[in-house]
Amino acid sequence: MTPMDPIDETNGVGELQAASNKQEEFVLRTIEERNIRFVRLWFTDVLGFLKSVAIAPAELENAFEEGIGFDGSAIEGFARESESDMLAKPDPSTFSILPWRTEAPGAARMFCDIVMPDGKPSPADPRHVLRRTLNKAAEMGYTCYTHPEIEFYLFKDRPEHGKSPVPVDSSGYFDQTPAVVGHDFRRQAITILEAMGISVEFSHHEGGPGQQEIDLRYADALSTADNIMTFRHVVKEVALDQGFHASFMPKPFTQHPGSGMHTHVSLFEGENNAFYDASDEYNLSRVGRSFIAGLLRHASEISAVTNQWVNSYKRLHGGGEAPAVANWGHSNRGALVRVPMYKPKKENSTRIEFRSPDSACNPYLAYAVMLSAGLKGVAENYELPDSTHAVALPSNLHEAIIAMEGSELVRETLGEHVFEYVLRNKRAEWNDYRRQVSAYELDRYLPIL
Repeated sequence: MTPMDPIDETNGVGELQAASNKQEEFVLRTIEERNIRFVRLWFTDVLGFLKSVAIAPAELENAFEEGIGFDGSAIEGFARESESDMLAKPDPSTFSILPWRTEAPGAARMFCDIVMPDGKPSPADPRHVLRRTLNKAAEMGYTCYTHPEIEFYLFKDRPEHGKSPVPVDSSGYFDQTPAVVGHDFRRQAITILEAMGISVEFSHHEGGPGQQEIDLRYADALSTADNIMTFRHVVKEVALDQGFHASFMPKPFTQHPGSGMHTHVSLFEGENNAFYDASDEYNLSRVGRSFIAGLLRHASEISAVTNQWVNSYKRLHGGGEAPAVANWGHSNRGALVRVPMYKPKKENSTRIEFRSPDSACNPYLAYAVMLSAGLKGVAENYELPDSTHAVALPSNLHEAIIAMEGSELVRETLGEHVFEYVLRNKRAEWNDYRRQVSAYELDRYLPIL
């Protein structure tokens, strides 16, 4: 089809429906052949916590057709009591058997889209928020690909209230430890992830004691967000199975690195990487440069979403390689946006690395605002500032809230419902936090005042 050819939207919708029907048939057939007795329907609340309801296989056809009803007012950020009726409709393309439930009868899971009784997408569904952003990118001619590096800590036991957590080891970055704890844990987690169709690129010990990193392979941004939610669940399941506790808390230790989720991003126009330009010093196209400029200009506005917890700012301003300012660079691993080294004859690997998100964010909302910021830069031809130019990121959640309050970009991206809920929730978190008397204050001031 040439650019001048008319688009038959009716035919396109019909093709999508036919593909969905085939996927539904595959799911129903697989469930019967594999003796799956429990189907878990997963979705995510506005704060990024995974929700689940289990249904019998006999209910699945009706779930595909009509959805499973639930009380939206009981889910964080979903609805008020007066508009509580919602439906969870499983997405058959996300079907996967749960490989840790190997004993008969088996179990499987699917992610759901949340819809209202009239069939319209729920404005509170984080998956819908991201899909809406990706549709805007498609209208601009782009497909968005992402690849996250996910860090987390492994502790010997579930931390007790008021006590410091105890890491499973005292090793550091890339250490080949004599203890088998980290090796066995990563091997089991990766085996389960790959059995669920989630490809892993790298895994290693990170810089802090007990800190791990597992990097997922490139996928479209919606699949990546689904994969991150699955990843966090699998990691916690494996840790529990091995007698440990896994935490994605951004900064559990004052003296050790926090856990980030550096995300590599690229835009493609069909088969071509829109970020690549052979004539540029960094092999970065005009589109790539404007995308970075968008991230830099709107970094503070989106921080309350990419770094949504009080503790997130202890990581950003806690030293190490965490980005404390909005800047960019080629070899600067403390930059907010890094342009990785170009590999000869690998044009499709040209990308940028956005380094502020932490492992505890809601990936759907974080990727939605991240991509919206970059795409706005592309749409409005933002000029990329010099790499020496830097503006401080919010130093705490309160500053991030103030920056977000006035952001039309974030309001438009999240939609009015999610935008207002996130602000209310974050204000309440900040107000609760600032009233607390910390261990630091007690240790420092009680003996002398």
